[in-house]
Amino acid sequence: MGSEGSALLEPLWQGLTVIDPSAVSGSVSCVLPARYEAVKDARQFTGWTLRQWDIPELLDEVALVVSELVTNALRHALSGAGAAGGPERPVRLHLMRGPSRLVCAVRDPSEVGPVAGEAGCGEESGRGLHLVDSFTDGWGWQPLVGTPRGKIVWAVFLLPSA
Repeated sequence: MGSEGSALLEPLWQGLTVIDPSAVSGSVSCVLPARYEAVKDARQFTGWTLRQWDIPELLDEVALVVSELVTNALRHALSGAGAAGGPERPVRLHLMRGPSRLVCAVRDPSEVGPVAGEAGCGEESGRGLHLVDSFTDGWGWQPLVGTPRGKIVWAVFLLPSA
C-alpha cells in the first residue's frame, strides 16, 4: 500500500483499536466522475470488491452505505466546492479490509463536515446519514490536512466471524 493508503488509514482508526497499516489485507480505490450516475458505478465497484474479498454477505449493507456517502459527496461537496470539484479534485471511493473490519471511505473536495438532516414525512432527502449510522459499526469524518484540501467521510463494518 502506498503512502496515500497509510495516510488515509491513520484518521480512520482514531477511537478504534489501532491497526498497523501493513496489516491491511486489501485496499482499493476508484475515482468517481462528478455526476449522479457515479453512485451506480460506486455500488458496482463495491460489489465486485466484496466478492473478490469473499465477503458477499456484507454486500447489501455496504452498498447502501457507499451509495449514501457518494450521493452526499456529489450533492453537497461538489456543488459547494465549485470549480475546485473539477477533474483535478474528484470524489474518490476507498475500500480497505483489515483483519476484523472493512472501512469504506469517500474523499471529496469540500471542507464542510456532514450533518445528519431531519427529513419530514414523505421527504426523500435528509435520511442518508441516519441510514449510515444504522447499518455500520461506526462512522465519522476527518478533514484532509495539506493539499489537496477537503475531507474523508468513513464508515466501519465489523467482518463476520470466520
